[in-house]
Amino acid sequence: MDNYPIPARETQAETRVANSRFIATLAPVFSVKEAKTFLERIKAKYADATHNVPVYVVGHGGSVIAHSSDDGEPSGTAGRPALAVLRGSGLGDAAVVVTRYFGGAKLGTGGLVRAYGDAVRAVLAITPRAQKISTHVARLVTPYPSFESIQRAITHHNGKTLHTEFTAEVSVILQIPTENFEQFQSQLQEITNGSVCAEIIEENKIAIMPIKP
Repeated sequence: MDNYPIPARETQAETRVANSRFIATLAPVFSVKEAKTFLERIKAKYADATHNVPVYVVGHGGSVIAHSSDDGEPSGTAGRPALAVLRGSGLGDAAVVVTRYFGGAKLGTGGLVRAYGDAVRAVLAITPRAQKISTHVARLVTPYPSFESIQRAITHHNGKTLHTEFTAEVSVILQIPTENFEQFQSQLQEITNGSVCAEIIEENKIAIMPIKP
């Protein structure tokens, strides 16, 4: 599976143009069904808005399903520019609803195109990125003196600690990208002089892992 950037979580940003409010809500979605469910949820939340313009991309690159709608705005002034900005961001598996509360002043065709595009840019600017990748969940048990070095090794290999239990020794459940596991295992052997080995307990074909800034 190709690694590509996706939204790490749902985010929201608001912009204003000539007293109209534009609220852009963005979320990760992994199927058309998930995208439609998200769109309906946001439309229901802002049911009193003038427009709720939906766009989404499911997949990435050459293998993508894309959708947009103007939701009552003049044809081509809302959904199309919003989708163009979303696709231009490089994100996959993402959906956005741009909610508009009309402020009393018409923006014209060009103004609408800019306003909807800028609303998506605003939410993209604050959206943390992640990757949809294959990972291993593994367990290891280590003596206390090696624990901090092992934690640093997990971070170094783009992994994360899921659970830690402190008893006579330290038991750690961790998640790490599949492609990094062998290198992590080698470093683990170096840190502990071969006394600690990570045991794979689960394989995740799809997992969301944060991208380091």
